Amino acid sequence: MSERHLHPVAVLARGLSIGHGRETVVADLDFRLEAGRTLALVGSNGSGKTTLLKTLAGLLPPLAGAVEVLGGRPLASPERVAYMGQFHPSSFMLPLRAIDIVRMARFARHGLLGRLGTADEIAVQEAMAVMGVEHLARKPLNTLSGGQRQKVFLAQTFAKEADLILLDEPAANLDAPAQAVYRRFVRKCAQAGKAVVVATHDIEEAADYDWTMLLARRVVAFGPCSEILTPQSLMATFGIVGQFQEGRLLIVEREHGHQACGEAHEGPCKH
Repeated sequence: MSERHLHPVAVLARGLSIGHGRETVVADLDFRLEAGRTLALVGSNGSGKTTLLKTLAGLLPPLAGAVEVLGGRPLASPERVAYMGQFHPSSFMLPLRAIDIVRMARFARHGLLGRLGTADEIAVQEAMAVMGVEHLARKPLNTLSGGQRQKVFLAQTFAKEADLILLDEPAANLDAPAQAVYRRFVRKCAQAGKAVVVATHDIEEAADYDWTMLLARRVVAFGPCSEILTPQSLMATFGIVGQFQEGRLLIVEREHGHQACGEAHEGPCKH
């Protein structure tokens, strides 16, 4: 059996330029992501992470070049792609309960008026159990805390059982235990042959994934996190210089013209 059949390509970008309207955010993207592999998109706000995720999800058209998602154009197989953005319009649609939100993940297979079957309900219940929100199933979404809502939307994403999972800042509002749970489940999804792309500010999280792309309205570096995190790439991505100590990233100074960080910090320092 060929290597191509062992690891089919989930995402393939060639000369891809992405942006909004006529404004290019990142130009000339060339990369591939195979099934069963994970990719972290790392950069500051406005660096192109969300724009790339929305392009892969088919929510934004490519401005130039070509992109294939699961062997076709984006949105060609909506039931095979799960996208979780930072903004959730369904959270304002009352009186939806947590379980109603998670069940929406199955509509791509059956349509809005389709009847969910036993397999669908099992997928919904298992995803809610993974994220620890099964006890919130009957609670109206607008009564939940920010962290609880984020867990519900992660459960919705996982309940779709998609072949490509796109997550935009999924750790937002999550406490440390919940972050650990979702990161373990991302690894489980990859082991099951799914491709996962995660946008994050967290370099430590990026180190969990197979590939890392550093973005700053251009591709600063692309490769295994341990290989591409250099003082030069961090300066170009965040305007910071870092060093590793006992396997952890310490930020030691800011680019000239920014306020200094002072003492060393783990992960990118924020002001």
